[in-house]
Amino acid sequence: MVRYYLACQLLIIGVIGCDGSAGPSMDSNDATVVDTDPATTTATPATSRQSRRTPVQLGGGPMTVSDPGHDNAGGLEDVMQKMKPLQVVLGQWQGITQKKQDLVLQRWVWDLRTDPNQPALVLSCPESTYFQEGRLTWLAATRTFQFTTINDGASVTYQGQFSQVPKLEPGEADDTLQQTFKLQLTQTTGEKNKRLVLNQQENNRFLLELSRRRGQGTFRRQDTIAAQRTGTSFAKKDSDYGERTCVISQGLGTIAVSYKGKSFWVCCSGCKAAFEEEPEKWIARFEAIKAKQR
Repeated sequence: MVRYYLACQLLIIGVIGCDGSAGPSMDSNDATVVDTDPATTTATPATSRQSRRTPVQLGGGPMTVSDPGHDNAGGLEDVMQKMKPLQVVLGQWQGITQKKQDLVLQRWVWDLRTDPNQPALVLSCPESTYFQEGRLTWLAATRTFQFTTINDGASVTYQGQFSQVPKLEPGEADDTLQQTFKLQLTQTTGEKNKRLVLNQQENNRFLLELSRRRGQGTFRRQDTIAAQRTGTSFAKKDSDYGERTCVISQGLGTIAVSYKGKSFWVCCSGCKAAFEEEPEKWIARFEAIKAKQR
């Protein structure tokens, strides 16, 4: 018993150290994190490891899905940055409802004048049986997208996030990059029993999926509007449109405007109206963005 007690004491001293410290001292800069993946046994310095985040293509380059300290800032620049993947919908679309095969003509434009600090993509589809108007924007305070629709004078608000993050993928016919994403929005006013999913499948095609539920049950598909773009794509590339870059959205310009003898491009009638109202403001902002990129 005595020998067993002495052996235990010697073992404890060897592990803890004579001065009471838990083994040899280690400077924090010498710390290592060992990769537990059985495929590798290399120790990696802790200071060199970075958190992994999923990139999102936002027109001006990759950005993380969540960027703490940035999402809550709000204002023109933050909202425009968050909305970049969505501006692929700009332009005229022809839609067909799956349920009744009704023709639904849609038009998306930027609205930068109603609230200069809260720009929005505005939808107009006067012949639709579901809603004739819509306003889609990013709310920095709640870090959600908000889509407000109007149908026969009644307003319904939806909020939500990407269920499939925006990304660029080669097209089926060729290697032209196509913007894809799914934006899932759930009703937050009234009965709260409706859900919309904007399912962007490629630059020239998207589905607007409408679902409904009873009580707190499961959402079930009510109808789908399959939309095909009228005319050419606005987003064959995710950046660098050269001289045809929209002076406001930085998307592909389709309408030429001029100020003091100099020509510029805008991507839609909404940007055109905003430019004509305050040309010097938008030109100065555009030049600042180009200088920052350089």
